[in-house]
Amino acid sequence: MGFFDGLRGGRAEFDSGSAASNAIELNRRHQEVSLTKQGAATGNLRVNLTWRMRTSDFGGTARESLLRHPFKALKPPEILGHGQSMVDVDLDLGCLYELTDGSKGVVQPLGGLLGDVNSPPYIKLSGDDRFGSGSGETMYVNLDHREAIKRLLVFVYIYDQTPAFDRTHASVILYPSNGPRIEVHLDERHPQARSCAVVMIENVKDELIVRREVKFVYGFQGELDHLYGWGLTWGRGYKTKA
Repeated sequence: MGFFDGLRGGRAEFDSGSAASNAIELNRRHQEVSLTKQGAATGNLRVNLTWRMRTSDFGGTARESLLRHPFKALKPPEILGHGQSMVDVDLDLGCLYELTDGSKGVVQPLGGLLGDVNSPPYIKLSGDDRFGSGSGETMYVNLDHREAIKRLLVFVYIYDQTPAFDRTHASVILYPSNGPRIEVHLDERHPQARSCAVVMIENVKDELIVRREVKFVYGFQGELDHLYGWGLTWGRGYKTKA
C-alpha cells in the first residue's frame, strides 16, 4: 500500500496560515484555484474541517420553528431543537496521497495514521475531533515539498456508520501561507452517503491546483479509492474508546 512506517513523537509547530479577511469559495460555478498563481504554494497549508448539526432537521424547518417559538432566535443555533432525535455524528478528515516517487497511502484518524509533516507523505493530522467542537479537525500539508506531491484527495467520512451528512452542516476550509482562505461547503443533501471526496490538490506541470470535488458515496474509503483509482488495499478499522 505504500503506507509510511512509524510516526514521529513530540509536538510539531505549524504556520497558522494567512489572516486574510477575504475568501474564495469553490462551488459548481467556480471549481478550482491555483495556489501557485496566488503565490501560496509554499509553507504549511492548513486544512480544517468543522461541522454542527442542522437545526432545521429537528421539529420541522427552522422557519416553522421560529414562527411557533420566536424566542428561540435568541438561542445559539447549534442548540435549537436539540432533543432525543438528535444523532451524534463523528465526521473524520482524511487524505489519500500519491507522491511523485509512486508511493501511495492515507492519512486519517482511523488506525492512527496521522502522518508526518517533515518527511513523506508531508501531511500531518493534528488529532481526532469526535464531537464537532469549534476547532474541528486540522491537517497540515508541507508545500515546501510540493515537488514530491503528485495528488492529494482530501475527504470526509462518518466513522460511526450513521448516514447523516444531510443532518450536518460541514465545511472544509484551506488556509494557505499566503492569500485568501479557500472554502468548500458540504451543503448538498445526500441522506444515505457515508463519505465525501471534498477537494483534489494536484501538481500539474509544477502548478498546484486546488479543485472542488464534493462527490458523496455510500461506502467508505475503499469506495473513494475505487472512484479515483488509488489502488490501495483496505481492511476493517476501529478507533480506541474516547
